[in-house]
Amino acid sequence: MKKNPKKNLSLMIIFTLSINSVLFSQEALTSMNEMYFDFLSLNGHAQRPHLGYRTLSDNKWNVDGAYEHPWKNKSLSNEFFFLDKKISLRIYDLDLFSSINTAAPFGYNDGALWQGKGFNSSLSTGVRLELYGLELTYKPLLAFSQNLDFKRMDSNYDSEYGYFWGYRHNIGIDLPQRFGDKPFFTYDWGDSEIRYTWKTLTAGFGTQSVWLGPAYINPILHSNNAPAYPKFDLGIRRTSVTIPYFNTYIGDFEARVSIGYLSESEYFDNDEENDHTMFHLFSLSYSPPSFLEGLTVSANRVCLVPWDLENLKYIWPNNDNTIEDQKISFGLSWKFDKVGLEIFGEIGLDDNNLGINDFNLFKNSQYFFHTFVYTAGIKKTFIISHSRKLYGELIFEWSNMEMSQDYQYMQPYSFNFHFQRGQGYTNGGQLINNNIGAGGNSQYLEYKFIYPQGTSSIIFGRNNPDNNFIFAIPTHEANSLELVDKLDWGYKAHVYFGATSKYFVTNNLTAGLGLFYDLILNPNYFYYKERTDEKTILNNVSIQLYMSINNFGSK
Repeated sequence: MKKNPKKNLSLMIIFTLSINSVLFSQEALTSMNEMYFDFLSLNGHAQRPHLGYRTLSDNKWNVDGAYEHPWKNKSLSNEFFFLDKKISLRIYDLDLFSSINTAAPFGYNDGALWQGKGFNSSLSTGVRLELYGLELTYKPLLAFSQNLDFKRMDSNYDSEYGYFWGYRHNIGIDLPQRFGDKPFFTYDWGDSEIRYTWKTLTAGFGTQSVWLGPAYINPILHSNNAPAYPKFDLGIRRTSVTIPYFNTYIGDFEARVSIGYLSESEYFDNDEENDHTMFHLFSLSYSPPSFLEGLTVSANRVCLVPWDLENLKYIWPNNDNTIEDQKISFGLSWKFDKVGLEIFGEIGLDDNNLGINDFNLFKNSQYFFHTFVYTAGIKKTFIISHSRKLYGELIFEWSNMEMSQDYQYMQPYSFNFHFQRGQGYTNGGQLINNNIGAGGNSQYLEYKFIYPQGTSSIIFGRNNPDNNFIFAIPTHEANSLELVDKLDWGYKAHVYFGATSKYFVTNNLTAGLGLFYDLILNPNYFYYKERTDEKTILNNVSIQLYMSINNFGSK
């Protein structure tokens, strides 16, 4: 066959795209099975299907079939029924989750579910049809919240249930302390979508939750903490790239761009003209060749603007900060398969602080930590008894979302607040990125046991949900011991510990139980001089129940 010189020249500058086609299971974000597959990946027995952008549709795991892992003989959910070589049907597990909070709201990364005081529950299942590159997924979430009353702080917004601070026409946030005064049901589209994929190129419209970056529970920019919202996305799934003719592998790439439609809750303001926000997202991740094996780096950028078609232009970064709120993050994960170790971290910056568009790096280098937030952590696996297939995993994560120190001499600020978009970084009244709070910090420690019958965890953590409420008071005016004492004891803190366990009752039924004690110190931010007549400690107990049914057994 005669070769076309022009075609050959084109091929030399176009990369060859390929991925492993042997798929084991597709899992929902932060599910029991996904966490198990991630544990296997730490020792090189499973391949992560993503680099820095995770959704249900992208979460198809490859597992080493020769490895005798603890759950090898279990039915690990949602297997395919092949109707034809190019047509397949997948039925998802029926997942039921319930919790009881005795004194205050407690819960995170639970989608549309609001785990308020009292009884809370969510139910999810679904079906997925794949045919000729088209993927049709219907996986909604039905949630209930008893939503009992508890002592709240005075609202600073139109609704009496709104958040307790934020300055009108300056900064604010749609983060209700309580969602009304009655029990309520919520129907959420959950992980539903329509998608078309050709090789690794993919485009979709739907409401699937997105997880950005390497964090375990507290990513900087996006998680499954808030209700689902409609979005259109286009991009490339994790792809191994080689240069033709040179046969040179240059690493794995992943890229995604999306446009979403955010909505405010009923408990923010009475202005119907600002109810919706256009949400732009761009994510790029890269994992280099073997000389840096296990390393993954990612960069993410988001932009919030009023919902108006002319604001589609903000999909590209710019410095028109009259209506937009831009945030960026950089993530790093380095996995060492031989010792079952991973270190990870992510930093975030607000308002395009690096000066990418105006090249104002000199100015920003004077105080680089302006708007700086971060998450960092470590995962380590252990062999407790290889013969009994008993293993352990230690997970630690430290997160900080507090305002940088220079803001104590400026206006009040929070990474999740912004004057351009008064609703802040939220959808449906819940934070999009994590559940630390509007401007707080978190320390999380978990030791997980993995064994043939299931998994159990011991968890300890603490967090300050919103230290920025205290930091917003201009401390440069604290020229008296009285004011210093007042501020010094004003912080609110959660100190919690507990245990969870999920057990394979049968090959098709998984049941779980969690029990947490949550000690809430200074729950309503009473200052030192105001403490004498107020209760400053709240004892909250959270009881959690979990059940998953898979009717289709092992293959």
